[in-house]
Amino acid sequence: MAFLYIKRFTKTENRFNPKMGRLIANVTYIKKYVAGIPITTLHKYRNTYYGEVKTCKECDINK
Repeated sequence: MAFLYIKRFTKTENRFNPKMGRLIANVTYIKKYVAGIPITTLHKYRNTYYGEVKTCKECDINK
């Protein structure tokens, strides 16, 4: 196992958009790991139904 590596994984999350309402989206995380411990999230994005890639800042569950 490498000491420093980057891993990408996808999980399903609830999101909220004021125009669309509640949205269940697959969110992909890219994280940096050191010795198997996640240190930081480098990028977080979601794919739309039409194949567009969008950031998760515009669609947040806390709004």
